[in-house]
Amino acid sequence: MKTIDLLAIGEPLMEFAEVRRGSEQLYLPGFGGDVSNTAVAAARQGAKAAIFTALGGDAFGAEFLKLWDREGIDRSSVLLRQDGRTGVYFISYGEEGHVFSYARAGSAASLVHKGELPLDQIAASRILHVSGISQAISDDCADAVFAAIRHAKANGTVVSYDTNLRLRLWPLDRARAVIHGAVALSDLALPGLDDARQLTGLDRPEDICAFYLGLGCRVVALTMGKSGTMVATLERREVIAARPVEAVDATGAGDTFDGAFLAEWVIHGDAFKAAAYANAAAALSTLGQGAVGPMPLRKDVESFIRAA
Repeated sequence: MKTIDLLAIGEPLMEFAEVRRGSEQLYLPGFGGDVSNTAVAAARQGAKAAIFTALGGDAFGAEFLKLWDREGIDRSSVLLRQDGRTGVYFISYGEEGHVFSYARAGSAASLVHKGELPLDQIAASRILHVSGISQAISDDCADAVFAAIRHAKANGTVVSYDTNLRLRLWPLDRARAVIHGAVALSDLALPGLDDARQLTGLDRPEDICAFYLGLGCRVVALTMGKSGTMVATLERREVIAARPVEAVDATGAGDTFDGAFLAEWVIHGDAFKAAAYANAAAALSTLGQGAVGPMPLRKDVESFIRAA
């Protein structure tokens, strides 16, 4: 029996976002890490979400446990490494948008190996969600994600994969090989356009969607920023319009899309309707600074859709 809507596997990161007050430059704490963000976004849409990762035995790890408890996210399988540390990143803002600086090498999450996977929890989930970052942080994590995907497939759990390319973590050729291999085993592919162009060498969204479908997944939701989201299956392809807003900060918008899309998809299985809902949620998430704070609740998304 499936008791979890969404299980996310990957690396949480403590966030420090720049705030300028007169001549002062301050960094306010928050929460980040793509799959943790996705789990939070899904939980705020009413999904039963869970997360598997490892945290350091530090103050940042303790704050993540409090976050997941507040959001109603099942963190029963999360590993706590007392002698480890939780990864951190900083957001600075300039004329060309936000700039990220990371301090994540050797994080507790990057040391996860396939022998530590919560196999029963994977089998009990409707969707397993992982990303390119989940595999980029170490070779052991890359292998663990493949093992998790194969266990999910063997137990009837749908696999969702966000390509999330981070070239600071690995070279493009290796990223292509691993990500394409993982997408080929997945059911739902959630790439962003800029990353997909680098990974596939293709330019047109139509060609990118066809490429990912050709690998073997059954749904592609290609996010294209202000141009909306192209959703493609073998039978149908459609661009779902973006929701225009006066954006403040797009940090976490893609993760909000993922969480809202998956939370909605698990209800009715219609990827096109799920993308329309997720576009609205992602738009609302850009109205504040940071990744998690501005993520909307379902009631806010539904009100926004009705008011459009």
